[in-house]
Amino acid sequence: MRRELRFIKLLLKLRLSQMMVFRLSFFGSLFVDGSLFIFQLLSFNAIYGQVEAIGAWGRGEMIVFIGTFSLINAINMVVYFFGVINIPTKVKEGSLDHYLTKPINPLLRLSLENIDIGSIPLLPFSIVIIAYGISQLNVAIGMGTVLLYVVFVLLMCILYYDMEVILRTISFFVISTSSIDRLEGECIEMCMKIPGNLFKGIFKLLFCVLLPYGIIATVPAKILSESISMRGLIYAILIVIIFTAIMLKFWKYGLKHYKSASS
Repeated sequence: MRRELRFIKLLLKLRLSQMMVFRLSFFGSLFVDGSLFIFQLLSFNAIYGQVEAIGAWGRGEMIVFIGTFSLINAINMVVYFFGVINIPTKVKEGSLDHYLTKPINPLLRLSLENIDIGSIPLLPFSIVIIAYGISQLNVAIGMGTVLLYVVFVLLMCILYYDMEVILRTISFFVISTSSIDRLEGECIEMCMKIPGNLFKGIFKLLFCVLLPYGIIATVPAKILSESISMRGLIYAILIVIIFTAIMLKFWKYGLKHYKSASS
């Protein structure tokens, strides 16, 4: 574990040095993703100017939902997104060989080698949105609720990571993953606009079970609004455990079918 921590620290230093060389792109993801969630806020503000609630959620719950999605997305962008998205390219080009021959877990290195420090300002930006949403709620939020919210935000980050790795592990078995990337983008965009508690029937099965993007921001948001049951919390934990196990098994299975550049 100590060796892995030293390695992560070294990756962080190297990544910071690399990003400072290209200063113009340093805050690129901040502007893009920040603008996306600002537009999302403006859209829902226009909607709630005409209606009191969507389903059981009012303005406060929806703002907390948007802020939570922004926060989880920010953690994703800072920590592992720019590493994970390169997995298909490294598999296709055979450069994954370089990772497999090193005494460090290859998935760990792939995930963390492109840490994006330029996305860090998205974190306080998201927290401000969440704080504003809380001010619109008609509930008194205690420290226990806040701690539970933080725990489930971290769990949902793990689930988000699991989904990204699972979809990109498919690159071991196909020539192109462009259609898979589009599918992921469409699912995330839909679940960023529609909370999981609004899905019904086949859509609930799809986005809360099979491709559980629908619970990623919904569960933590429901914790802050104190509208989630113990059953809902247990379900979310089980989903994270199941998809983490699937991700690890699928990744190992993909490595067994990897055709290296030297083979």
